[in-house]
Amino acid sequence: MPLESAQRTGLVEQVIAQLREQIARGEWAVGDRIPTEPELAAQLGVGRNTVREAVRALAHAGLLEIRQGSGTFVRATSELEGALRRRVARARMREALEVRRALELEAARLAARRRTDDDLRRLDDAMRRRTEALSAGAIPAFVDADVAVHRGVVAAAHNGLLSELYDHFGSALRDSILSSIGERLDESDRLDHQGLVDAVRARDPEAAARITACFLDELLTRTLTAEDAEG
Repeated sequence: MPLESAQRTGLVEQVIAQLREQIARGEWAVGDRIPTEPELAAQLGVGRNTVREAVRALAHAGLLEIRQGSGTFVRATSELEGALRRRVARARMREALEVRRALELEAARLAARRRTDDDLRRLDDAMRRRTEALSAGAIPAFVDADVAVHRGVVAAAHNGLLSELYDHFGSALRDSILSSIGERLDESDRLDHQGLVDAVRARDPEAAARITACFLDELLTRTLTAEDAEG
C-alpha cells in the first residue's frame, strides 16, 4: 500500500513505522522473506535509499535479518521480542532453563485454574501428535509437538504478558528439548507430560506445578552436569 502522507522530512522514520506495523500485524510471519528493496520502494512510494535505511534500522533493532544473497527475513515481531531473542541466544542453557522453569511453574498453576474446553482440546491434540512421534521415533515431529504442549499450557493460563514473554524463549525451548532427548526417544518421555495435562484437566494447580517442577529440575540437573563436564 502507498505510504500515507509521505513527506521528505522524517521519511525514513515513516517507512520504519509502516514496516514495523506490517510485521506486528503478521503480514509477514517470523521466518518469511519480505519483498525486495525495489518492490518495497514501489509499494511505499519512496526511494530505494529510504527503504534501505529503514530496513537496516529494523535489522539493528532485531526485527529483520539481512542475509547477503538471500534477501531480508523477519526475525521477530517486535523490538522486545528481538531484544529477548538476542539475550536468550547469548545466555547459557542453564540460565535459560532457570527462567523457563519460573515461567512454566506459574503457567501450570494458572492453567489448572483457568483452562477452557478449547485449551484441553489443543493440549490433547498436541499430546496425540507427541505420542505418535514418540512411537515412530520421529525426533523433529516429537520436538514440534512437545513445544506445542508447553505452549498450550502457557496459553491455557490466559495471561497475555506471560504468553508473550514465554514465546520469546522459542529457540531456547527447542534447544533444551533436543538436548534432553539426545539422539533417541525414550518411552518415559510420555509420562510426565500426560500427567501435567491430566492435572490441568483436573483443575489441580499444585499437582500441575509439582509435575512441571519435576521434569524441569531433572532437565536442569542434566544441563548442569553437561556444563560442568565442559569445564
